[in-house]
Amino acid sequence: MAEQILKVEYSDIMQKSYIDYSMSVITDRAVPDIRDGLKPVQRRVLYDMNQLGVHHDSDTLKSARICGDTMGKYHPHGDASIYETMVVLAQDFKRNCPLVIGQGNFGSIEGDGAAAQRYTEAKLAKITDEVFLKDLDKSVDFVPNYDEKLKEPVVLPARIPNFLLNGSEGIAVGMATSVPSHNLGEICDLIAAYIKNPSLSVKQMMKYLKGPDFPTGGIIANMSELKSIYETGTGKLKLRGKIEFEPAKKASGKDKLVVTEIPYTMVGNIRGFMAEVQALCEDKKILDITDMYNHSNEEGVRLVMELKKGANVEKLINLLYKKTKLENTFGVNMLAIVEGRPETMTLKSIMASYVKFQYELIQRKYKNLLDTEEERKEIQEGLIAAVDMIDAIIAMLRSSKTRAEAKACLKTGDLKNIKMKDKTLAKVVKKFSFTDRQAEAILSMPLYKLIGLELDALIEDNKETLAKIKEYKSILKSKDKADELILADVAKIKKEYARPRRTQFEDAEEIVIEEEPVQEIEVYYLQDKFGYCKLIDTATYERNKETVETEFKYVIKTTNLDKIALFTSKGMMYQIKLEQVPLCKIRDKGTPVDNLSKFSSSDDEVLYVTSAKLPKGYILFASKEGLVKLVETIEYETNQKAVAATKLNDGDSLVSVVFCTGKEDIILQTKDNYFLRYDMSEVSVLKKNTKGIKGINIGDDDSLKAAYAFPKKDNGATAQLGGEKFIRLSEIPYGTRATKGKKQK
Repeated sequence: MAEQILKVEYSDIMQKSYIDYSMSVITDRAVPDIRDGLKPVQRRVLYDMNQLGVHHDSDTLKSARICGDTMGKYHPHGDASIYETMVVLAQDFKRNCPLVIGQGNFGSIEGDGAAAQRYTEAKLAKITDEVFLKDLDKSVDFVPNYDEKLKEPVVLPARIPNFLLNGSEGIAVGMATSVPSHNLGEICDLIAAYIKNPSLSVKQMMKYLKGPDFPTGGIIANMSELKSIYETGTGKLKLRGKIEFEPAKKASGKDKLVVTEIPYTMVGNIRGFMAEVQALCEDKKILDITDMYNHSNEEGVRLVMELKKGANVEKLINLLYKKTKLENTFGVNMLAIVEGRPETMTLKSIMASYVKFQYELIQRKYKNLLDTEEERKEIQEGLIAAVDMIDAIIAMLRSSKTRAEAKACLKTGDLKNIKMKDKTLAKVVKKFSFTDRQAEAILSMPLYKLIGLELDALIEDNKETLAKIKEYKSILKSKDKADELILADVAKIKKEYARPRRTQFEDAEEIVIEEEPVQEIEVYYLQDKFGYCKLIDTATYERNKETVETEFKYVIKTTNLDKIALFTSKGMMYQIKLEQVPLCKIRDKGTPVDNLSKFSSSDDEVLYVTSAKLPKGYILFASKEGLVKLVETIEYETNQKAVAATKLNDGDSLVSVVFCTGKEDIILQTKDNYFLRYDMSEVSVLKKNTKGIKGINIGDDDSLKAAYAFPKKDNGATAQLGGEKFIRLSEIPYGTRATKGKKQK
């Protein structure tokens, strides 16, 4: 065959490929099917466990075996995702009704991960066996698996709307699903009401389904917005943990605040909440908590906060809700796959889809049962008829040479190849007209079926079969009968598996914290050569003035409401609010500036530290390559935590950052001890986002070491430049910018 080259538009191919990929992620991975509320990987795990026989009344099986079997047969996407799926299906703090029973370490509500799959075991939960997998072979379609060697179900025959029961979370391409879980008993009540009256409004539905019910309990604080969420399928739930006040039992004891339930959004992040409370205490925003510890166990969450005497409990509770994850938002987006397409579901459309699916399951199930009973009826009628003419059948069989010959005679009565001696029986044989299935059953009929009692039993079985056929036909023809089956099934499920609601509702007012203004006081900002910073009050400074000036690289008199600016060798300026810097004793270590700002000391160096309230003047920048410039201080008035202070060439870095008025002399010093001095007026005033101009002519293998600004009146003074010996400034002659300068011995 000759090679054929097709020319196509690249953008068209990319667009089609991306759309195909997106739809694959949406429908085959991230978004659940509205019928069983499961994603493909969840469905495959449960089906594989069913095939392995790991039922609720059997022994558990190694998780690694289940994951490996699922991956090899149905889901070839890696065992890590399969195991994670199975773990979540078993976690009662993430699922209202866990569909898997786990044995071993399956993680904790505090954020501990599950043990490796080789250590844990699992089996199906009872509700999974009885509500999700029952009648699997009778009621749903099966499709080839990924390599077309096996079959897997398109959907599980779930008899409850699992989309509501256990909720779902998933991120696809361009869309996401986030569905809260609900109470099983309320779902069953809603189904019963909806079956009886499908025209129920959302408001009427909410008399039965009060709202989401999270496995962690907690409080939904915006109850009035639930109706809108159920009408549109989208919205936000304001979740709160539950806090209880426990007064001291003894006079010497302490009052306590105890978190007994957490918002669902805090699952796995209890340590983060405790860290938030600790940070608020350290920042003096919470003053009434003296200690905090975690007493959570298998019985539930218990986070205990010990209080000072006379603590304002109501204010403290409001502060915890406002400033920590104890109050959080759960975004609702009830996206599901409906008939192969993603669709945002309302409560009415969820119920409509559920009932439609149940009718389909009933039709499939009872059609299969009817077909089975019709076959049984056909065989039973054939056997009953055969017993009445058993003599003729036996005579025919004795005269036949092969089984095929005998079977053909039973179906047609043809005796062309069969010679029967008894003409009377031959006349009976010629009237045979059994069906193929009946003929096969007769040929396979054991002799004991000729016993009278066995015949009576066969007749009774036939009566039962006829009754079942009548019943199944009536179910298939009658919507009312189907409704009765659904209602009876739902009532049984509710009785067996329903539990009391955990999550409560209220319409809480927005919490407003009126924070008392921080009193402004004079402090000293200290920063040592290792980058640790702290504040001390003026009295401490006065008592330890000599020690402070000796041990700390930067000592700045300021106020606790001011900000500090750090200029670095990479040409950046970082700001730190002094509210964040701890007020310490003189011997306290302090806090690294890395922890209080975006500055990182691993690849940068602080060159200049000053109050962010810079006086009117200029900042002198000098770089390793000998470039200099002046920038007006007004350009650094900003609220941003990090800004570019100047622009540098690739590979260049700053060596000096100096505040000046612009009327000083500038002195530049190179590593080879060349000094150049000239009037600051020769240095250009530029914008902060520009590079500098040439300040000194640097020789080969030399670079600028430092830059200084000295008032002209200090010409007779001596200075220790660059850590070298003291030099009298008058010994450094004036020169011209961009020249080499003079080498000092």
